[in-house]
Amino acid sequence: MSQIVEALFPPPAYRRTPLGLLQWWESRRLVYNGVVGVTGVVSLTMVELFAWLPPGPHFSIPLMGVVVFGVAANVCYSMGWFVESAAERLWGREAPLLGPALFRQGVSFSVGLTLLPAAMSVAGWAGRVARALGLF
Repeated sequence: MSQIVEALFPPPAYRRTPLGLLQWWESRRLVYNGVVGVTGVVSLTMVELFAWLPPGPHFSIPLMGVVVFGVAANVCYSMGWFVESAAERLWGREAPLLGPALFRQGVSFSVGLTLLPAAMSVAGWAGRVARALGLF
């Protein structure tokens, strides 16, 4: 449990230079990609399962969509370093230590966004069932 806490509640970068901040962010990219990747596998599995439940139609998510989402998520992750560096440059020593908070908020948002297709597939299936039963 403490490894999860340490990963999601990291101490701020001690070197407040642009390079120090970049190293801080990049040292956590693997954790970010792991959390979002596992969430993505769960979400894709749920989408596929609910797509095949009757009543039809049956569909699947194109692989290119998964690749584009992964690239976009990593581009957005890189913005954390940019925002923290900009704050340091703008406010100097008065800048808040944004890294840990931005990291947690970014992971939370990315997980929620990654689970959105699963939630939509469940809602879509429920709608198909309701329509098939003549409820609307």
